[in-house]
Amino acid sequence: MPRIQTLDSWRAYRNYRFLWTANFFGNTAQWLQLLTLGWLVKHLSEGGSNSALLVVGVGGTAALPGILIGPWGGVIGDRIDRRKLMICIEIFMALLALSFAWLVRMDLVEVWHAFAYAFLAGSCESIKMPVRQALIANTVHSDSLSNAYATNVLTIPGTRMIGPFVGGIIVASLGFFWNFTIEAMLYLGVAAALIPMKTPFKQAKFDPAPGIIGFFADMVDGFKYLWKKQRVLALMIGLSSAPNIVCHPVLFLLPMFTAVVLQQGPDFGGYFMAVNGAGGLAMVFLLSAFGFPKKRGMACLIAALASAVLTLALSQSIWMPLAFIVLAFFGATQTMFRTTNGVLTQILTADEYRVRVTSVYRIVMGMVIFFSLAIGWFADSTSPRWALAAMGLFGIIISLIFLMGSKRIREQE
Repeated sequence: MPRIQTLDSWRAYRNYRFLWTANFFGNTAQWLQLLTLGWLVKHLSEGGSNSALLVVGVGGTAALPGILIGPWGGVIGDRIDRRKLMICIEIFMALLALSFAWLVRMDLVEVWHAFAYAFLAGSCESIKMPVRQALIANTVHSDSLSNAYATNVLTIPGTRMIGPFVGGIIVASLGFFWNFTIEAMLYLGVAAALIPMKTPFKQAKFDPAPGIIGFFADMVDGFKYLWKKQRVLALMIGLSSAPNIVCHPVLFLLPMFTAVVLQQGPDFGGYFMAVNGAGGLAMVFLLSAFGFPKKRGMACLIAALASAVLTLALSQSIWMPLAFIVLAFFGATQTMFRTTNGVLTQILTADEYRVRVTSVYRIVMGMVIFFSLAIGWFADSTSPRWALAAMGLFGIIISLIFLMGSKRIREQE
């Protein structure tokens, strides 16, 4: 048996422990927000002819700012102190979540408020997500980067279990106000964890050009670096459209699938999100404990294809125990792709380009809004089951194209 390595980086680097704790709080808040907004919009649009479109759309709206703000956030993250940038954003998000909580408490909230909140929160997320990933490389030695990245990913499926599980119960019993209040407290927890953290493996410095023209020049330089010097990462970004655009709306459509197909409430919606997180947690534990496959590119291809197949399988899972099983494996394959792809990105990218390259993934994730709206419309016109089936088939086609057509990805170590 190989030695279990899961906590090697966590034990070895004090500053990494601060970052890990901050990411745990931040990811818990994000999953809690996704669950709560979906059920809030469903509650506000109950009985409407476009309820599924609105429920799916609010989840996609949170990803939309990645298209517009993501590239700018990448330049900012490479220009200024990443830790201070994160602290400022988290404090702003805490105030935003608390304000929205009181809007709900006073019974003044409307559907458009939920969409506006999702857009503002997504704008902050499109900046801080690439920065959080880049900070891993600034808190551990390069030899520990793979292990540290995988251990950090434990905070994503782990919090997907905790946040929605508890949040679903709170919504069903106490209402929406407390979920948004807890979300605000979690953002403050992120800021508190980052204040004592240092970055001994500091981000590389570069000489930015002044003014707005300089921002554009730095942004273009990042795209040139990705296309000319790290072409395999550009291809991986294309492959990521299958799990990140086509299959990711499974989580947005889950409230409608739970309510319409399985005829259950938000508590079961939380259970489904939790079991999805459990599958991801099991996968990332295996990766952090025993290491990554030798052919990481092939692992990404297989994971993307498996996610699409499981999306198709979920459309046929009208028996509840089967739905739980499919969602658990779906979480595992999604986590396999994102973790392996993320490690490749951090290892292959020079530090002065780290946030800019990672932010390109936010552009891809931003595209999910357009696909989500189409899926929401299709679900309203037919049923959530047919929408899931269409998503699965489309994801299978994209994954097979890259599996058969990209030798560079297949051979990537």
